[in-house]
Amino acid sequence: MENTDRNKALKYDKSDVLSVSGEFGIVNQIAFQGRSFAGESVAEYHIVETDDIVYTKSPLKANPYGIIKVNNGNPGIVSTLYAVYHPIDVIPQYIDYYFCNDLRLNKYLKPLVNIGAKHDMKVNNAAVLFGDVYFPNATEQSKIVEFLQILDYRIKKQRALVESLKKYKRGVIRTLLTPEYCKFKDAKWTSARIGDLGSFIKGAPLSKADIADEGTPFILYGELYTTYNEVITQIVRKTKANVEQQYFSQIGDVIIPTSGETPEEISTASCVMVPGVILGGDLNIFRCSKVDGRIISYILNHVVSRNIARIAQGKSVVHVQANELAKIEIAYPDFKTQENMVTLFEAINAKIAQRTKELELLLEQRRALLQQVFI
Repeated sequence: MENTDRNKALKYDKSDVLSVSGEFGIVNQIAFQGRSFAGESVAEYHIVETDDIVYTKSPLKANPYGIIKVNNGNPGIVSTLYAVYHPIDVIPQYIDYYFCNDLRLNKYLKPLVNIGAKHDMKVNNAAVLFGDVYFPNATEQSKIVEFLQILDYRIKKQRALVESLKKYKRGVIRTLLTPEYCKFKDAKWTSARIGDLGSFIKGAPLSKADIADEGTPFILYGELYTTYNEVITQIVRKTKANVEQQYFSQIGDVIIPTSGETPEEISTASCVMVPGVILGGDLNIFRCSKVDGRIISYILNHVVSRNIARIAQGKSVVHVQANELAKIEIAYPDFKTQENMVTLFEAINAKIAQRTKELELLLEQRRALLQQVFI
């Protein structure tokens, strides 16, 4: 039934406001988004108890009629844009799992929700309860929930393992590529400005519009944020575009985006270890024969990233110019030490890739179960 309790007694304050996320469920707003978006007063906010069901009328890309989530955490409050319900004769977590499937959720809500001319949700709170569902008895619900919670716990641990390996990797790279902390006893270090070690060129004047199903391997600057890490050995895009030879990769090229949304975001780089790849627009391409490109990439990502952030210019979109990157001073070891470092970093990357693949398999198993275990 609908929970109409309001926060008129101000039992809860802005620190107790909850957000409803399609991916993460019901979470504390400040912990999730970094700050509270609540209005001046939260007296009219709905109270959400543990195990309460919340329906948000805000459309998402995968859920045009809103989402339904259960509060598995501490009690709190949500704005009046949400509808809140107390579960009756049903295990709340079963409902949570039941509506995790986008297709099932959309199919349930579509007959109940009208989309206004301004793409706003027109639905009575009580009407959300009128859809047809087919739930087993409480014993079966409990068994299903118990099994899925075990799987979720396993996924949580696997995700934590991947994150801990990534954190370990960052620590190892920063330590070994900082001369005063490096554990390679025979390492010989040299300091130089990046511009004195090689040269910069701009990427080919191509964009997303040039992506094709077949053709020449192709890298876009945005993929440095979403697809690639410090070292690129496999290419996911292709293009049929024809470009000049200078825009084709050479083994060891280091590519750095020329634009991004924030200074921190733009402080990234990747070393391309595949020849003949077309390097697209909004990329600075750095070519160097004095230092292994993979070492340059690791240094840019983990040692001097703050230096890059400081030279980024702009507000809504920030830019980094090659002539500014050229002024950044770095320290790099001798070639033998570079080879040893790369071998070590690749071993850590391989372990992360293995654990990440295991996580992806667990997530795929979860998606399949959520698809098949419910009617």
